[in-house]
Amino acid sequence: MRIITLDGPAGAGKSSTARLLADRLGWCHMDTGAMYRAVALAALKRDVPLENENELAELAASLDIQFAHDSVFLNGKNVSAEIRVDHVTTATRSVADAPSVREEMKKMQRGLSKKFNLVTEGRDQGTVVFPHAELKIYLDASPSARAARRYHERVEQGDKSRSMNEILHSQIERDQGDRERPVGAMEAAKDAIIINTDGLSLEKVVEQVLGLAHDRGLTSD
Repeated sequence: MRIITLDGPAGAGKSSTARLLADRLGWCHMDTGAMYRAVALAALKRDVPLENENELAELAASLDIQFAHDSVFLNGKNVSAEIRVDHVTTATRSVADAPSVREEMKKMQRGLSKKFNLVTEGRDQGTVVFPHAELKIYLDASPSARAARRYHERVEQGDKSRSMNEILHSQIERDQGDRERPVGAMEAAKDAIIINTDGLSLEKVVEQVLGLAHDRGLTSD
């Protein structure tokens, strides 16, 4: 199976790029952030203490997380909307920071790579989970551009509860936490190709990555 990894900070365009790229290639899109959110959702529903790493890891190992039709399924149930609510977002930090949980997620992610050609997105896909991926991309963008993108996404969804400045402040804190995480910290792999998405349309970014994939023999044409 073939693998393309897309890493980078929140708001750089990873999800949109990965989704469209996978569609163009006819591959599976794996959103690893959604997987951690799914574990957080399960923990909240089962009253698993977020500070108990062992219980979180046991829970993670017991879950069936799948992707289909741009949706996330947890034990057969579509949880795409549930995992995006604010209290799940808050809980996800504790889940994603737990080394034992990350180890279980790595096993799950590698398991999926044995079944499908993957376009996988996250923070540590090219560095930790798939260090031998055929193509590694690190998408970046300025903090202001990323905050603006997030703000407009929320407005389009009818959510005007947070100002752009609030999103920017939250994003800066999240970036710091992602970079300082003891396991699976956010960083570009040494052999990753860095693409700054400031001022680039989604189509332009996807075209760049498709070109790189073609150069490496990952496309069918």
